[in-house]
Amino acid sequence: MPKVGFLVNPIAGMGGKVGLKGTDGKVKEAISLGAVNVSFDRARLFLDNIAARALANIEWLTCGSPMGENLMVRGFNHRVVYRSEDSTSNVDTILACKEFLRAGCDLVVFCGGDGTARDVFSAVGGSLPLLGVPCGVKMLSGVFAINPVAAAELLELYVGGEASIKDAEIVDLDEDEYRKDNFAFKVYGIGNTLFEGNYMQASKTLIKGAEEEEIKKDIARTLIEDMDDETLYLLGAGSTLGVVGKELGIDKTLLGIDAVKGKRLLAKDLNEKGIMNLLGKHKDVKLVLSPIGAQGFIIGRGNLQITPRSIEAIGLDNILIVSTPAKLRTIKHLLVDTGESYIDDMFNKKRYLPVIIGYRTSTIKNIGIQSFK
Repeated sequence: MPKVGFLVNPIAGMGGKVGLKGTDGKVKEAISLGAVNVSFDRARLFLDNIAARALANIEWLTCGSPMGENLMVRGFNHRVVYRSEDSTSNVDTILACKEFLRAGCDLVVFCGGDGTARDVFSAVGGSLPLLGVPCGVKMLSGVFAINPVAAAELLELYVGGEASIKDAEIVDLDEDEYRKDNFAFKVYGIGNTLFEGNYMQASKTLIKGAEEEEIKKDIARTLIEDMDDETLYLLGAGSTLGVVGKELGIDKTLLGIDAVKGKRLLAKDLNEKGIMNLLGKHKDVKLVLSPIGAQGFIIGRGNLQITPRSIEAIGLDNILIVSTPAKLRTIKHLLVDTGESYIDDMFNKKRYLPVIIGYRTSTIKNIGIQSFK
C-alpha cells in the first residue's frame, strides 16, 4: 500500500485576484482587499476526483487543519502526522514533510504554488517524487499538474504503475522584484516528479535575442494598427505585451493587466474588481494575452485577475493571442486553468486558436488537451 503525504498551503493563491502577484508576506493586505482562500477549493477538487476513482489502496499521511485534515473526505485511509501550533507558515510545510519522510512516505502531494514547492523540496530534496496541485499565483516549476483533475488522474496512473518519474526544476520568482515589475526567477534545485503524457506542465523558458525583440515590435505594430478607438483593450502580462506598451508610448505594467482605449493608458495593474468595473462600462472589449514559454498557459498562471466572470463577459472570440515563433515552438499546447471546468471546456472545444506571430502574420495553435474525468 503506497503512502502519500498530502498537505495544503491555506494562503496559496490569495493574492492573485486582488492583483498582489503573490501572497508571501501579503496575507493581511490580500484579506483587506477582499481576498479569500482558494487553495481549499482546488484541493477539494483534487480529492473529490481521487474519491471518484476509488483509490482505496493508498495510505494518506496528512497535517492537522487547515493544512489537510479538514479536507479529507470519508473513506480516505488517513492519519495526521503533523500539527501546527498556531497560524501556519512555510516552516510548518517543511516540518510536515520531514514527518512524511519519517513515516515512510512514497510521494508528496502538495497544494500551493512555487513557494510551497520550494519549501517541500527543501525538506525532501530528490529523495521523493513531488506532485503539485496548482493553487498559487505563479507556478513556474515543473512539478505541477496541468490542473487538479489532471493531478488525480496522474496519481491513479502512479498507483497503477503506469506513471514514470522524471527530473523537474524547482523555480520561484522573487515576489518583491515581481511586484516592482521585474521578472527575476531562480532555479532552486532539481527534484523528482511524476510524468505521463500531457498531465504535467513544463517549467518556464525565457526566449531572448535581438531577433526576438524585432519580431515583438512587428507583433506590436499589427495590434496597434488594428486598434479601434471605441474598443477597450486589456493587455496581459509578459515581455511581448511590454513591447506593445512601448510602441504605444504608455507605461505598461510588465507583469500585470493594463487597460488601453484610444491608444491611451486608461488603467494600470488591474485586479479582478478593476477589470469587472471596466467591463461594466465598455461594450466592446478585447483581451490580449501571450502564452508562458514552454508551459503554454494563457490563463491560470500569473494572471488570476482574469477570472471566469471576466472571461464570460469578454467572450472567447474577443481574446487575442500573441507570441513570437520561437516561443511558440517551445509550446506543445496552449492551455487554460481558469478554476471553472465549464470555462476550460469552452476553450478546449475550440481546438485551435489563432496566434499573431509577426507583422500581418498569424498561425493557429492547438488549445487544450484531453478532457480529464
